[in-house]
Amino acid sequence: MTERIAPFHSEKDKWDALVRRSAGWTHFHLHDWRTVMERVFGHECIYLAARDGEGQLTGVLPLVRVKSLLFGHYLVSMPFLNYGGPLGSEAAVRELCDHAAAIAREDGTTLLELRSRIALPVPLAVSHRKITVVLDLPAGDPGRLWHDLPVKVRSQVRRPQKAGVQVRFGVDQVTPFFEVFSRHMRDLGTPTQPRTFFECIAETFPHDVWFGCAYLGSRPIACGCGFKWDGEFEMTWASALREHSRLAPNMLLYWACMERAAREGLRLFNFGRCTPGSTTHRFKRQWGSRDVPLWWYQRAAGARKTTPSPHDGALALGPLVWRRLPLAVATALGPRIVRWIP
Repeated sequence: MTERIAPFHSEKDKWDALVRRSAGWTHFHLHDWRTVMERVFGHECIYLAARDGEGQLTGVLPLVRVKSLLFGHYLVSMPFLNYGGPLGSEAAVRELCDHAAAIAREDGTTLLELRSRIALPVPLAVSHRKITVVLDLPAGDPGRLWHDLPVKVRSQVRRPQKAGVQVRFGVDQVTPFFEVFSRHMRDLGTPTQPRTFFECIAETFPHDVWFGCAYLGSRPIACGCGFKWDGEFEMTWASALREHSRLAPNMLLYWACMERAAREGLRLFNFGRCTPGSTTHRFKRQWGSRDVPLWWYQRAAGARKTTPSPHDGALALGPLVWRRLPLAVATALGPRIVRWIP
């Protein structure tokens, strides 16, 4: 039976109910991310729904349009995040993908990218250029989790503990989180997301988001932000100040999040996406974790096969310049750039 595809204008609870009963769902499929994308970035959100002959909801696809003269025109599910893509019945997923491809073709979109965590029954090209890394947790038993960690990792966690570093959680950590995050991004040569992005996330998802900061005395020196859903926690953003790298505060921060996740009965710690073979990938694998491929489906028009990166081709000079900017300047300019880099 052919599914009928149309923009979704019904109650968000119906959307979220289908999301939560679908294979491969993630926090980033939930309807309230539409509020975040529209309020913070002003991007057009095209939330599509598939319905059967009786009008019952059978599939959903959150699409966000990111369009600029400099970087190009993209339809992404979901931009700035690791997952998205269509959910629902096999027929609904196929129809939603076909409909998204038709929109991309009619609008002259540079790239349509559907970021799924599972394989989809669709004819689009798939990229595995990014992976995620996960660690199985002994739900309810952080002591066993600690015992199972490699000896070297436990030693690295103890180092900041012995130096008096402490980790604090709560939505009140958004400001110190951004203090560390924005500086770390400047040092990497990458534009930062705006503070309003994280403030909006804290306001919209107060029960699902974890903001954590590692403190040396009164100063935050490492930070993390992630989400829990369906027995899983994903560390979506994490940073640490370079001048404190000898203390390895990021090791304690990650351990604190793992310990909390295990204590709350979660079954999986997700380190977030990375590039295979990168320094970040090696950091994530040292915990005894395993790689999981990401299934990012694409329809490209022209030479560009991926969403843009500040490190690409003609933009590669950007990070060298960005690292030399005063922090206040980089923090002010970064959000104006990064909103166009999905």
